Amino acid sequence: MAQILLRNVTRAGNVALLAKSNATSPLTAIVAGAANQCQLHTTPACCEIRKLSRLRVVDNSDLGKRAMAEGRPPRCIHVYNKRGVGLIGDKVLVAIKGQMKKGILVGLKQKQRLKQPQFDSNNLVLIDDNGSPLGTRIHVPIPTVLRTILKEKTLAKGADYTKVLAIASRYV
Repeated sequence: MAQILLRNVTRAGNVALLAKSNATSPLTAIVAGAANQCQLHTTPACCEIRKLSRLRVVDNSDLGKRAMAEGRPPRCIHVYNKRGVGLIGDKVLVAIKGQMKKGILVGLKQKQRLKQPQFDSNNLVLIDDNGSPLGTRIHVPIPTVLRTILKEKTLAKGADYTKVLAIASRYV
């Protein structure tokens, strides 16, 4: 009986011994080695807003309604901050229905700071280039912390983001 060793080359170039078998045929040794190797590697879900993250439009703009009704939610293309990870109140560039639009993040799934609510979905309000919202109403409650964040950004930038606060009906 021949002894067959199965080896696998990892990414770093190291050789790892996978299976050692005293089988009579090479095929049974390969099957035995594959049975020993069946492990699933899972990574935790990324709950941050990064590139290609799916978002949910929560205002009543026509573009957002059509995209959500077709089951093709907008995807983040770019986050306008230094870290590249979107937080509440950050401006993002999204691809929606073959167009590029800007939006403001009003609710996130990721772990939040103290006294900031955590949402079940990543919520977005679509805006124009000058900061005025495309819709006339926001359907979900938005965090009260967003008031101070958007007022600071309105003073620092030329756009008027307080109009997003004016169309919100509920705060959390």
